[in-house]
Amino acid sequence: MGITRHIPNTITSLNLLSGCFATVYALNGNFKCAFLFIIAGAVFDFCDGLAARALKAYSPMGKELDSLADMVTFGVAPAMILYRFQAESGFLIYLPLLIAVFSGLRLAKFNIDTRQSENFIGLATPSCALICGSLIYAAETYPQLAGFLTAYSYIVPMLALVLCYLLVCEIPMFSFKFKSLKWKNNQARFTFLGLVAILGIAILAAGLNWSLLVLAIFISYILVNIITGTICRH
Repeated sequence: MGITRHIPNTITSLNLLSGCFATVYALNGNFKCAFLFIIAGAVFDFCDGLAARALKAYSPMGKELDSLADMVTFGVAPAMILYRFQAESGFLIYLPLLIAVFSGLRLAKFNIDTRQSENFIGLATPSCALICGSLIYAAETYPQLAGFLTAYSYIVPMLALVLCYLLVCEIPMFSFKFKSLKWKNNQARFTFLGLVAILGIAILAAGLNWSLLVLAIFISYILVNIITGTICRH
């Protein structure tokens, strides 16, 4: 295989580097750049899997490196964004750091959980990170949103606790691995894509910042999974 076997791990390393930059920018209070590097990390995270499959370059090292990179980019970086964004508020200011802890638990669980080969159980760490990043990016753009998030010292910490729960909960959440295009097997996916189209048109037509679209997409993703999961159980 030669040099090609190193390509997936190189891409994964770029994910890790993106997470390091995101963390540095977050701690410096530059939340917009931090979010952009999280997005870059998410792109690299998607591409390393594609490269591994295309080149048939799977390796135990690659799997471990992927989890370590995700821990930084989608665990530590979003935790730092929420931590740094808050107004000083005693011990509550440290609660967003739990996102890093629960992301680690989520990634460890994913690596040994055979139920998650096709879909997810609980919120994937990239989704959690993109929610955190897009929310604070939007707050930087819209002072009213920033004012709401900082009006009470418990709002951001409570949001962090909700995300921590979603990371390790037993709620089934679909991936975008389509095995067919039949409605029967893809109700949640098609419902979600329809919502994304409607949200995209509405938000962009209103001239709102694109970060609100990202935030709306991932909130809709969670809600669709909760609703469809409840319907399926009954």
